[in-house]
Amino acid sequence: MKLIKLFILLFSTVVFSQKTETQYLSGTDATNTVEWDFFCSDGMNSGKWSTIAVPSCWEQQGFGNYNYGTNPFEERKNETGLYRYNFKVPKNWKNKEITIVFEGVMTDAEVKINGKLAGPIHQGAFYQFKYDITKLIKTDTENKLEVFVKKHSDNRSVSLAERKADFWVFGGVFRSVFLEAKPQININRVAIDAKANGSFQADVYIKNPKKVSSLQIEIQSLTGESEAVFHQDIISEITRVSVELKNPKTWNPETPNLYHALFSILDKNGKVVHQYKERFGFRTIEVRESDGIYVNNVKIKMQGVNRHTFHPKYGRTSSKELSIEAVNLMKEMNMNAVRMSHYSPDKHFLNACDSIGLIVLDELTAWQKPSYDDVVGRKLLEELIADDVNHPSIILWSNGNEGGENNNLNDDFTQLDIQKRKVIHPWQDYDLTNTIHYINYNYLANDGFSKRKVFFPTEFLHGLYDGGHGAGLDDYWFRMWNDPLCAGGFLWVFADEAVERTDRNNELDTDGNHAPDGIVGPYNEKEGSYFTIKDIWAPIQFEKRYITPEFNGILNIENRYFYTNLNQCSIIAEWVNFSKPDEQANETIGKTEKISINLAPTNKGQLQVELPKNWQQFDALRIVATNQYGKNINTWNWPVKNAVTKTDELIPQSSAPKPRLEETASELNVTLENLNITFNKQNGTIIKLLKKGVLIPLSNGPVFVSKNKKVKASKHYFENNKLIIEVTFENNDYFKWKIDNNGMVGLDITYEPSNNCLFAGVTFDFPEKYITGMKWLGNGPYRVYKNRMKGVNFGLWEKAYNNSITGESGYLYPEFKGYHSNIYWAEIQGKETPGFKVYVQSNDIFLRMLTPENATDPGETKMEYPSGDISFLNGINAMGTKFKDASASGPQSIPYYFNSTKIHGGKLQMNLVFDFN
Repeated sequence: MKLIKLFILLFSTVVFSQKTETQYLSGTDATNTVEWDFFCSDGMNSGKWSTIAVPSCWEQQGFGNYNYGTNPFEERKNETGLYRYNFKVPKNWKNKEITIVFEGVMTDAEVKINGKLAGPIHQGAFYQFKYDITKLIKTDTENKLEVFVKKHSDNRSVSLAERKADFWVFGGVFRSVFLEAKPQININRVAIDAKANGSFQADVYIKNPKKVSSLQIEIQSLTGESEAVFHQDIISEITRVSVELKNPKTWNPETPNLYHALFSILDKNGKVVHQYKERFGFRTIEVRESDGIYVNNVKIKMQGVNRHTFHPKYGRTSSKELSIEAVNLMKEMNMNAVRMSHYSPDKHFLNACDSIGLIVLDELTAWQKPSYDDVVGRKLLEELIADDVNHPSIILWSNGNEGGENNNLNDDFTQLDIQKRKVIHPWQDYDLTNTIHYINYNYLANDGFSKRKVFFPTEFLHGLYDGGHGAGLDDYWFRMWNDPLCAGGFLWVFADEAVERTDRNNELDTDGNHAPDGIVGPYNEKEGSYFTIKDIWAPIQFEKRYITPEFNGILNIENRYFYTNLNQCSIIAEWVNFSKPDEQANETIGKTEKISINLAPTNKGQLQVELPKNWQQFDALRIVATNQYGKNINTWNWPVKNAVTKTDELIPQSSAPKPRLEETASELNVTLENLNITFNKQNGTIIKLLKKGVLIPLSNGPVFVSKNKKVKASKHYFENNKLIIEVTFENNDYFKWKIDNNGMVGLDITYEPSNNCLFAGVTFDFPEKYITGMKWLGNGPYRVYKNRMKGVNFGLWEKAYNNSITGESGYLYPEFKGYHSNIYWAEIQGKETPGFKVYVQSNDIFLRMLTPENATDPGETKMEYPSGDISFLNGINAMGTKFKDASASGPQSIPYYFNSTKIHGGKLQMNLVFDFN
C-alpha cells in the first residue's frame, strides 16, 4: 500500500473515469411520480386497465382494499396489481451492465422485461432488490417492463412478519424504480467500517476483478476537498481495504461530521475503469457489559422515539423533504435517537439521520410472531445490511420486534456487517441488553431479574390521543437519567397514523384507537406532549426554583449534552412585562443580556444573570437557549411576581356605595351599578347573573369538587360598603363572597379536600355554547395534567374555542379545553353574552376550562373531570397511557395525599376576584 499523489487521481478521474449512470423509470418519491399502466384484481377500481402514479401505495391512488394489520387474514382480500411500463435506454448502454433496482414493493414482486423473468420472485416489502437485466434489454428499441405484485405474500412467514402487525398494510410499488448502467468491470457496492481513531476499513465488491489491477481510495470532505488518497492492489471479488486517516472529525448526534469515500478501480495502465462514491462517518460504537452504550468512548443515553414511514396522503411512500421534516421535528424535541419500527426506512431518511444527527436502531421486520423463515430471512437480511451498512447513524440492529425474532439469524447479522454492530431483541433480555417494553414506573427501581444488563426500553409510555409520551415522562426520565446502566429509551410513537381514505372522500381514519399514538398529528401538528418532551429532554436543564425578592441572579444549570460545551450555545436573558387584561395582548422586553458559560458536557454549574436595578418591577425573567446551529433548545420563563403581588397591581380599587340587597325565603338578590346577581340563600351559589339585563351564564357555583360537603350555616352582612355572603360547611370549611358595587366580586375559599383525591377546588357551570375563547396570564398555551406539567411557559396567552379531540378529530392545537396551570388572571370571552374576568390571588391555581371529550375508545387515557364547566383548583389529576392507568407512571401520577395536620391551618385556601364590568 502506498500514498498516491492527488493530481494523478484527479487527472485519471477527469480523463478516463466511468461512473454509474442512473435512469428512473418511476418518479423519485411521493411528490414526483410517473404514470404506469395498472390493473387491480379486487376492490376499488378493479377489473379494468387504468393508470397509476409510481411510486405509490395503490390504496392511496383509489385501488384495492384498505387493511389494518390487526384485521384477520381471512377477512382480507389479497388483491394483486399488474403494472406495465414502456421505456427506452440510451444507445451507448449497449455494452454496459444494466441493472433494474426496486427500492421497495409490497409484497411479492414478479418482474418481467420484454416478457421474460428478470429473476426469482422477490418476497418482502421493505428491502431494496435488483436484477441484472443486461441480456434482456434492447438498446435499439422500446422495452416493456411488467411487475406483478401480490399485496400479501405467498410465503406465510413474510405475511406474518409484515402483514400481521399494528400498522396500516398497503400494496404496490411504493418506492422508486430505476436502472443503473455500469461498465462490465465495476464496483457493485462497498461496506465501510470507519472508527473514531481514523481507522478505515472497507470491503469493495468488484465484478470481474481479474481484469483490473488496482484500487484507489480518496477520502474527501463533503465539499470535495481531498483529505487523503490511498492505493491498493485488487485481490479478489471482495477486496478488503485497510487505511488510516489522522485526526478525523468524528460523527456523533451532536456534531454529525461526514466524509465521502471515492473508490476507483484501475486497469494495469492506470486508467480508471469505474468509480463508486459513498458517504460515511468516523465513529466507534461499543456496548460494554454491565455498563452502557458508548459512542466514540462517550457513554450516551438515547432520547428516542419509534417511527413508521407514513403520511396520510401517501401511506408508506415518502420523500426526501418528508424525511428531513420528520428528523428536524425529532431534533427540535431534543431527541437524539430514533428506532426504525418495524422495518428499514427509505434511504433518504437514513441520510437525514446521518447529516442532521440522530442515532438509529435499524430493524429486520417482525411483529410479535415468528419472523421470516431461515431462507427468506437470510436473503432479506443480506439486502437490509447491504443497503444500510454504511450509515454512521445506525448503531444497533434489531432482530424483529416483541418476540418476532428468528434466532437462527442472530449470528448472520455479525457475519454480514463489516462493523459487527450488536444485535438486540426488542422487548427482551438478550445478550448484553434488556429492552423490555411498557414498564411500570416501579420497574425503574432496578430490582428485577436483569440487574446487570444495559437497560433501554425500545418502547415505553405508549401514547394514545393525549396520553402517554409527555404524561409520565418527567418521573421516568428522572430515574432513567440517574441510572448508570440505563442507556435511555424510545417513546411509542412519533406520529398519529391517520390515512386519507380514498374510498371515504379522503376522511382521516386511524382504525379506531390503533393508530392515533403520536406525539405529532398526522400532518405533523405539534401536540402538547411535543413541548413536554422538548422541555424534559433539553440538553440544558435548570434546577427548579421560584424567583423571590431575595433572588441574586444565580440559576443552577446542568449541561446534559454528551459532546457539546455550553460555550458553543447562545443563551439570552430577557426581562419581560405583559400587557394588562383590558389591553391588546402583547409583551415588552426590557433589559436583554447575552450570557456565556463554559460548562463541559454532563457537568453542573451556575448561570449568573445580571439584575437590573428595577428587576422586581418586571413580570418575568426569560431565558432563551439556541444550539451551535442556531436551533432553539428551549425557552424558560420564571414569574418575577407571584399571583398575589401581580393581581394587586391590576384589580381596580373601589370606593362605590353599598350594593342593594333584596331577600326572599330562598334567594338573595344583589343589585350593583350594572349588575344583578341572584344567590341561593341556603348554600351561597350563584343562581343567575345579569349584566345590563343580559345573561352572563355563570351559575351553580362555587361547588366543592373533592368531596361532598354539607352546609352547616349561611349568613350575610355588610362590612363597610361590601356585602358579605358567608357559607360554612361541616368540618368548618367555608367560602365567603365579598361584593362591591363596581362589579368586583371577591370569593375567599378555605377547605379540606378528601384524602387521595384526584382534584380539589371549586367549580361553576358555564355552558360551552356561550364561550368563544379566553385570554390569560399564566402557563400556556397548552393544557396540562398532574403528570405533564412541563412544556408550558409563563406568559400572556390567548386562544379561540375549539373542540379538538387529540388524535381523533379537529386536529387544532393547542386544544381549548382542559386544565391550565399557574393562573394569575383569565378573561372568559362570551358568545351572545358578556364574558367576564377573574383574578387569582393565590399561588399555583389551575383553571379548568370546560370538559375535554374522551375519544371513542380511549383505553387508559380516559379522564375524569370535576363537575361543572369552569373550575378553580388547587390540584388536578394525571393522564394514563394506552395500556396503563396513570397510577402506574410514577409519583406525579398518583392522587394527592392530604393530611390536615401537616398543612398550616389544616386547610387549603384560594382567593378569587371576579370582574363582571
